[in-house]
Amino acid sequence: MPIKFNRILLKLSGESLLGDKKFGIDPSMLVHYSNQIKQIVDAGVQVAVVIGGGNIFRGLQAKETGIPRAQADYMGMLGTVMNGMALQAALEKVGLYTRLVSAIEMNQIAEPYIRRRAIRHLEKGRVVIFSAGTGNPYFTTDSAAALRANEIDADVILKGTRVDGIYTADPEKDPTATKYDVVSFDKVISAKLNVMDMTAFTMCQENNRPIIVFDINKSDNLLRIINGERVGTLVENG
Repeated sequence: MPIKFNRILLKLSGESLLGDKKFGIDPSMLVHYSNQIKQIVDAGVQVAVVIGGGNIFRGLQAKETGIPRAQADYMGMLGTVMNGMALQAALEKVGLYTRLVSAIEMNQIAEPYIRRRAIRHLEKGRVVIFSAGTGNPYFTTDSAAALRANEIDADVILKGTRVDGIYTADPEKDPTATKYDVVSFDKVISAKLNVMDMTAFTMCQENNRPIIVFDINKSDNLLRIINGERVGTLVENG
């Protein structure tokens, strides 16, 4: 069966690594993600990953500490590097070749971000993990995902969440909420649906970069998407 997407960017939140824990990394979640990613790499897909750092430190929540926003955001970026290192180890344990790439130079740990080199890694079948966000404060990892997806010309951004798509309202709070199978960028903006932060979302809209929001906790969803099945919610220009 031919695959639908040749190059994807997978966006994971830091919280997705928590599992049943309140802080840090649940090893079972690393196994879960690495097995899903291996399935699609084995199918011939080029995979880049952007992972958040909210399970370790969230810059936006640092007001109570008195830490300035810019400094807190840099702390959050370091959290994404720690998560990237953990994911890298899990991926290599299942036999995948990887490169951890950081937007902030830390040569003993990760490669510096160089666009052409990152693309070459993907072409060679290596999973590229982008860490440290954009390297700048005041930008979320959603913005980093949108930026990197556009830079590497990914076919689609796959945003893994704990719900199975985008709803008319929060399904965890409103039992009458209904799910969209396909929704336009304009509709998401007008209805104020929570997909990504506006900077990231606008970047995808302007560059015609589709987004699929899906439940990452179901073990075969990534492979189903790659095989062309309708999973989650597709956001596109329409």
